[in-house]
Amino acid sequence: MQRALARSTDRFERKREAILDAATALLNSRGVKGLTLGDAAAAVDLSTTSVTYYFKRKDELAAACMTRGIATLEAMVETALREPEPEARLSRLLALYLERVRQTVAGQAPPLPILADMRALNPPAQTHVFQAYTKLFRRVRMIFDAPHLEWLTRGRRTARTHLLLEQLLWASAWLPKYDAEDYPRIRDRMFEILLHGMAAEGRDWAPAPIPVAALAPEEGQAAARETFLLAATRLINARGYRGASVDKISAELNVTKGSFYHHLDAKDDLVVACFERTFEVMRRVQRLAMELEGDQWLRLSSAAAALAEFQLSEHGPMLRSSALSAVPESIRAKMVQQSNRVSDRFASMISDGIAEGSIRPVDPSIAAQMLNATLNAASELGLWVPGVKQKAAPAVFARPLLMGYFNR
Repeated sequence: MQRALARSTDRFERKREAILDAATALLNSRGVKGLTLGDAAAAVDLSTTSVTYYFKRKDELAAACMTRGIATLEAMVETALREPEPEARLSRLLALYLERVRQTVAGQAPPLPILADMRALNPPAQTHVFQAYTKLFRRVRMIFDAPHLEWLTRGRRTARTHLLLEQLLWASAWLPKYDAEDYPRIRDRMFEILLHGMAAEGRDWAPAPIPVAALAPEEGQAAARETFLLAATRLINARGYRGASVDKISAELNVTKGSFYHHLDAKDDLVVACFERTFEVMRRVQRLAMELEGDQWLRLSSAAAALAEFQLSEHGPMLRSSALSAVPESIRAKMVQQSNRVSDRFASMISDGIAEGSIRPVDPSIAAQMLNATLNAASELGLWVPGVKQKAAPAVFARPLLMGYFNR
């Protein structure tokens, strides 16, 4: 009797894991918005009714995918925390994460879920996932538990934890550019950048000011559109694509639905417009930075500082990359291309800085992607570090990546 019960339990768990494997792949490609119980069922040759035996609703399935992934990350963190020093813990965590991604590419392990779409879940599923993520966050923050890092305030420690997790989660967007056999090299390059930053020896953190106001459009029709897109960006960042309805956007601005459709034809068009606004802000900062008198280190650090400050300004934030998972794949590909062009320009600035000696010898492409991840994550800095001021954002968030993760 007990043996039969054990076999039944094993079958149940194997089937549940198979459903989660298939659903995670769908979640990563389509987001919560595009995941359906029917598609998950079809992927494992089951009927939708059979899947509801394991997961009654779509949000329950999506939440199970995310919490399983968070548990996997937490196990990596627990292993890394066994190392005696923060630097070794960081190295170990990167090694474990990149190895897991390599196993996924090789078909040896199921994919880890993209967690950027957590806000697209409805309660209580969303609450459950956020609780699991908060627990993970607190464990990652323990990487900094060491006497020689007592100078780090809780806020700065929290900001660095957010930065590190963003580097891991963002990597899924750019790692496919590389062969899996290159992942050990990528791990080493990422670790070097996090540990030592990008500034050449003797270079200080002294970015030149780029006025945030210069990044906003002039008065008139462009300014009115900017106001509309800013309200939409804030709602999408806070509630996810599903939670940012036309009604809510219109209510935020105290306008009618007709005004919404005056600006845009459909909700997908809205996300595209918000992304294009974000990329334009980043390109504008890059152009202003490249006009500065000085070397490439000054230009790169000034651009990073300005964008970090913009995120907490009255003109910010920029749209989080998590919105990509909610749009159709054809649109997503175009947005990724634009993001890559912004990243490639940062890579060119870094490459020129290495040539002139103002920036350390780092991998320009990897460093640029890591900078993009940092600037994207800065939009949530106020959530993780309540009370952080706009002017403090560059030092709290951009400086650690550029000057070194464990440096003052």
